Amino acid sequence: MQDQNTVSKKKLSQTIRYIAVAEGVSYLILLTLSILKRTTELDVHLGIRYLGMAHGVLFVLFMTAIGLGVYFLKWSMMRAAWAFVASFLPFGTFYLDYQLKKEEDVMV
Repeated sequence: MQDQNTVSKKKLSQTIRYIAVAEGVSYLILLTLSILKRTTELDVHLGIRYLGMAHGVLFVLFMTAIGLGVYFLKWSMMRAAWAFVASFLPFGTFYLDYQLKKEEDVMV
């Protein structure tokens, strides 16, 4: 039987994973729109404008989630730094999601 503390840590980890994936998806779409803007005649300015704003909000939310990971999940500063760097790498947050999922599976 799981205690309440383990369940809440697992839930926090899942929330961080969801935020990481949303931030990663918005980043990839923003990169794609940026490439399209520079290589085609497509008018993607509004898409970049509004998705850029949404991505900014998701990025701030992700940084907050990293702080929660450090405080409640007892992440090391190295782990927090890796999560921060992952947000700048295409597909980096998806790998972070994979790592966190593996850790959740062994939480008892």
